[in-house]
Amino acid sequence: MEVDSFESAPTLLNERLNTLLDSGRALESWPPTISVPLMEQTLDGPSDQVGVGKGYEGSLGAHSPRPQSGPTSDQDVPLHIPRPVDIDPSNDPLAVSSLRTGLCYDARFRWHAIPIDDDAHPEEPQRVYAIYQILCEAGLVSGNGTSTASASKILFPINARLADKAEILMVHTPDHYAFVKRTAGMKPNERMALIEAGDSIYYNDMTFYCSKLSVGGAIESCCAVVQGRVKNAVAVIRPPGHHAVPHEAQGFCIFNNVCVAARVCQKRFPSTCRKILIFDWDVHHGNGTQDTFYEDPNILYISVHVHQNGAFYPRGNNGDHLHCGAGAGVGKNVNIPWTEKGMTDADYMYAFQKVVMPIAAEFDPDLVIVSAGFDAAEGDELGGCHVSPACYAQMTFGMMSLAQGKVVVCLEGGYNLHSISISALAVTRTLMGEPPDRLGHLVASDVAADDVQKVMGRQSRYWACLRCGDLAWTNEGQKGERMHDVIRQYQSVELYKNHTMINLLILRDGVSRSFDNQVLATQNFASAETLILVFHDPPDVLGVSDPRTNQLVLHNTWLHDHLKFYLKWAADAGYGVIDVNVPQFVSQLEDNQGSSEEEEPLSVRLTKELVGYLWENYIEVNSAKKLFVLGVGQAHSAAIHFLNTCDCASTLKGAINFVNHASLHSVRKDMDTFFADWYKRNSLVFVNQNHLIFAPGRKALKRKFGHIIRSPKDGMSDMLAFHQGEVQQWIEARNAAAPAT
Repeated sequence: MEVDSFESAPTLLNERLNTLLDSGRALESWPPTISVPLMEQTLDGPSDQVGVGKGYEGSLGAHSPRPQSGPTSDQDVPLHIPRPVDIDPSNDPLAVSSLRTGLCYDARFRWHAIPIDDDAHPEEPQRVYAIYQILCEAGLVSGNGTSTASASKILFPINARLADKAEILMVHTPDHYAFVKRTAGMKPNERMALIEAGDSIYYNDMTFYCSKLSVGGAIESCCAVVQGRVKNAVAVIRPPGHHAVPHEAQGFCIFNNVCVAARVCQKRFPSTCRKILIFDWDVHHGNGTQDTFYEDPNILYISVHVHQNGAFYPRGNNGDHLHCGAGAGVGKNVNIPWTEKGMTDADYMYAFQKVVMPIAAEFDPDLVIVSAGFDAAEGDELGGCHVSPACYAQMTFGMMSLAQGKVVVCLEGGYNLHSISISALAVTRTLMGEPPDRLGHLVASDVAADDVQKVMGRQSRYWACLRCGDLAWTNEGQKGERMHDVIRQYQSVELYKNHTMINLLILRDGVSRSFDNQVLATQNFASAETLILVFHDPPDVLGVSDPRTNQLVLHNTWLHDHLKFYLKWAADAGYGVIDVNVPQFVSQLEDNQGSSEEEEPLSVRLTKELVGYLWENYIEVNSAKKLFVLGVGQAHSAAIHFLNTCDCASTLKGAINFVNHASLHSVRKDMDTFFADWYKRNSLVFVNQNHLIFAPGRKALKRKFGHIIRSPKDGMSDMLAFHQGEVQQWIEARNAAAPAT
């Protein structure tokens, strides 16, 4: 039986099945033979329309033919709205899964190119071609001479079209639209001036045309999924869009493809596409998407990105975890900002399982759009992370459990051609129904655990699924005591009882209350010939909590503090000791800020003030002739700050740091080019064996980071215990060899 078009196949299939059932020959004659033309029918355009169908038939070269100059007319392209597939759910029990995955690709996306001869740019035309080529080579595209698969096992073509002005103005301002339109008619030197003055943006005479085509590709892909023409879709489009804010282009992005597509779907399908989830896994924060929907209660934007406390592009604090939406949209903006580069599959899956999926499931969207930048992939130098194709596939698989499988994956960034190709292939195969590859046993880094915990704490105010993630919201109005203060009070009592250590007075506004009981010293600290200055994190507290109330079961809660054995050794040896506990957050005189993560920047500033205060009032003026500095955990940054800012060269004999998974800090002495060499020769820097600095392919660290020793242990308590004898012998040897000055 021949079928004239793909759209009529399901109906004819049902008719054939009913005939067989009526005649009693269903089992012996099933399945019926149906011939389906593979590429004769495209989704929405006539056969002579330039789109996926035409692109498939052309050459696979990196560049495609293009007109000599771009159109400057703003004439709207007619919108072809295809007829819904005629499937009766009562007759077809697999109405959705029998649909195919759509692919939007067009050779014309490559016409937007940097206009400078022989000048490389990461956002290059070959990006989309490389993805399309690997899909062809995998046999997922018909009409290219490589696929012999049946129609159900190849991608269904979705034609891109030029988005019209009214659609783009749903997101962007008229001035921005008019500006981009003018670039098509500019002289080369005018466009060069824009390139030099812009924010990582280039233009040529086809930029306006390609940008509208990219938006149109996103729109058509989303509409095809919402209307049930395909079960899901992947849009291999460019230029990307998630950095484009309503009033201007930014970061390789001209128009915001995903934002416009979301707005069009909301307007065109108000009853079936009201709530939309945009999940952005590009390594850069989608500032344009956030700005567009920041007050929209029906658009949930979730972004996982490198932030580096605002130092990573697009820079600033807009991508931090405290930006959660405003007005009616409060709680509908979820940023998961990594404080470091180098994040792995384990870190991404930890964030995905702890934050992304719980919130997304509670939101219950009608459509999922993935802003799929592949610049966090292994091999992408701009991103500097290590996400595998299997991890992208796993996240895609999770998204497919939402919105009845209505998922559209739209390309954003990704600048290593091999990395984006294999990652996009893994995502596409998952959309088509292939199970994603297994990731094996994953353990998230401490950095990821800390970053995700901050997000959960903040977002727990808006999402019931995270309600056990933060205690601050339940503590408001009860005026409870923070445990780091309680534990330090206990430590001060114990250290006084065992070593007669006393609390040093800190008489400086702001610092005094924040570090009450945090600075302790042996009574001989001012007279001992050798002084050991210790900066350390609060001790570990391990326990079991009730999953409903967050209350710790005290019988099964333990305090782990191996550093006390270091202090005992130093005190017994007659060394002077100043012990500084550096809490991650500081207590305030008016501790009513709510969630504690807001205090972190303040703790860093106050710790630096404390370092200067200790030097000026207790160390520089005492009798110690030999000084050793010990930093433990994240607090080793305070030890490094002491080395960088205090004039202690005449007495400083050595420095020891223990780093678990925190960022590794370096010395830098202004006007002293030899200090890095000194630090390299006179330091021990013990680093967790699984730290990111030991990841494959990482460059060796410079001497300013000190003498790095890869510890065979994982965890600060284990590291301190394992290296205790080595540290003590090192200090004793240097103390004996160094003459008193």
